[in-house]
Amino acid sequence: MAESETTEPSHSRPHLVVVAGSGGARQGESAGAASRVGAQVSFDRRELNLLFNLYGAKVAAGEWRDYALDFTPTLAVFSIFRRTSEAPLYRIEKNPDLARKQGAYAVVAASGLILKRGHDLARVLRVLDRGLRLVGAE
Repeated sequence: MAESETTEPSHSRPHLVVVAGSGGARQGESAGAASRVGAQVSFDRRELNLLFNLYGAKVAAGEWRDYALDFTPTLAVFSIFRRTSEAPLYRIEKNPDLARKQGAYAVVAASGLILKRGHDLARVLRVLDRGLRLVGAE
C-alpha cells in the first residue's frame, strides 16, 4: 500500500479514516494534539535524583516502603506508599500544562489535598522533608 492511499473506514467506527504514513490529526483533533498523542510526560534525570534522594531517606527512616511511577501524555506521577497494598500516601505530580500558571510540580496528599505547588521541584519537595523543629526555644 502506498503512503498516499487511504484505507476504508471500519464498520465499528465509520467516521474515522486512517491515512497510512501521514501521522495526521484524527477527526476533531488539532494538529498540535495529534503531535502529542505518542509523547508522554516524564521526569528527567535531575528530577528523578531529587525524588529518589528523598525516597531513600524516608525508607531509611522507616516511614515509606514502596513507590510507583506513572507516565501519561499529560501527567507524570511519583506515588509513595507506606505499605504496598494501600493507597498512596502522597503523589508528586508533574503537569507541564500548568508550568506558566501555578507551577508544573505538586505534592498531593492521599485525601486529594494539594500540600504544595510550585515551579521548582526541590522547593516543592520540602513539604515532605520537614524534620522535627523546636518551637519556642531561642
